[in-house]
Amino acid sequence: MLKQNLQQKLLQKLSPQQIQFIKLLQVPTVSLDTRIKEELEENPALEDISLTNLNEPEEQYPDRDPDEDTYNGDEEKGEMDEFNIDDYLQDDTVNDYGSRYDQNGEDEDERKEIPIAVQSSFFESLQAQLDLLPVSDKDFAIGKQIIGSLDDDGYLRRPIMNITDDLAFSQNVMADDEEVEDMLKVIQSFDPAGVGARSLQECLLIQLRKKDANDPIIKKAIMVVENYLEEFTRKHYDKLERSLNMNSIELRGVVNEILKLNPKPGDSNEVSTKQMQVIPDFHITNNDGFLMLTLNSKNAPELKVSRSYQEMFQHYDKASQKDKKLKEAVQFVKQKLDSAKWFIDAIKQRQQTLLKTMNAIMQYQYDFFLTGDDKNLKPMILKDIADRIGMDISTVSRVANSKYVQTEHGTFLLKSFFSEAIQTESGEEVSNKEVKKILEEHIGKEDKRHPLADEKLTDILKDAGYNIARRTVAKYREQMNIPVARLRKEL
Repeated sequence: MLKQNLQQKLLQKLSPQQIQFIKLLQVPTVSLDTRIKEELEENPALEDISLTNLNEPEEQYPDRDPDEDTYNGDEEKGEMDEFNIDDYLQDDTVNDYGSRYDQNGEDEDERKEIPIAVQSSFFESLQAQLDLLPVSDKDFAIGKQIIGSLDDDGYLRRPIMNITDDLAFSQNVMADDEEVEDMLKVIQSFDPAGVGARSLQECLLIQLRKKDANDPIIKKAIMVVENYLEEFTRKHYDKLERSLNMNSIELRGVVNEILKLNPKPGDSNEVSTKQMQVIPDFHITNNDGFLMLTLNSKNAPELKVSRSYQEMFQHYDKASQKDKKLKEAVQFVKQKLDSAKWFIDAIKQRQQTLLKTMNAIMQYQYDFFLTGDDKNLKPMILKDIADRIGMDISTVSRVANSKYVQTEHGTFLLKSFFSEAIQTESGEEVSNKEVKKILEEHIGKEDKRHPLADEKLTDILKDAGYNIARRTVAKYREQMNIPVARLRKEL
């Protein structure tokens, strides 16, 4: 039996420009250049003034409400002959957002790319070492396949059998498992020490066996890693002393030797480059107690609509006869011009939203940006900023999760300024960042031979006026990547 009923649903549909703005808002400054280059390559109606017209005068780009630029495919077909050419005409000049924020202390030096050290990658370094070995073509192919099978941290997690199959099917190299094992041992002799290991235990043993084999500390360290690695990682030092017949001084030397080893040899070459790729989106300067906010100039690209595409519209308007081919050509041009205008507006809206959000965060956390003291951080959630700037919480979240601000106290991810409120015994609300700072200070000062358990840390906080449960202390400790007391123990 069929039934009919009436349902009412509330739907929200985003325009193409709104979707484009949302995607651009999430892009950090370090990736914005790449995103703009992609758009320039895809849309010939969009041009970068900084690359084409560096010496021409500047003129304001007219402000418009981005919501007015809606796209409707059905209306496009019916109104193709009625578009206004003037909508697409503008002088070959810089948009107002191209220079507005260069005046607050920014100079040409800030427009330059931040240099990144040139160095060979982890895999290139291994390949270079393989190239120097006097091996047969077959062994060279096996070694190359092994290097290509390594994970970024330097470990080999693919079974030898799978590598043998890969060589047969993709390289047409017939090898047996023993030959692959032999070449793996050669790769494991490469630098950095520990590369090519199939487990943490093997990684540590490779590094230890490259050291002085006659050193008694090295010998005992090898025994610990080979036979008592679990006890070592759990810091059951009493059991190690009994099992290996060592006193605490000898064990301390063995433990220190093992702790010097690198558990992830593949990551060692990438650390410096990764750190240098953090480019701040904002700059906050302290001018005698008055904070000044500026946006990284890379967020203000000098984009314009192509003059040649504008002239195509003028040519169409003057044409006495408009045949089908000309209409199709103009339809294509109009779509590209619409896309260019949408992208320019999205970039402009992105810039305004970034500044509006960061300014609200700066005003809310003014005392912190003046002093750099975590204890001056106020409890602040996404809704606090969203209410201040009249935007959705999701918009603030997109800005906070991917943007950095540079201050005289360091460079911070915006997300780090948001925290929950904790109520003290006096009824005052403080940020949980303050509680975490106190925890970190007490753990840093603890006697490592007798580290503070979570129960003891809870009592310390209660004595300081913070009435927090033990499970909350454990949660904060884990958020700060601090292990439990037993694993913080030292000899």
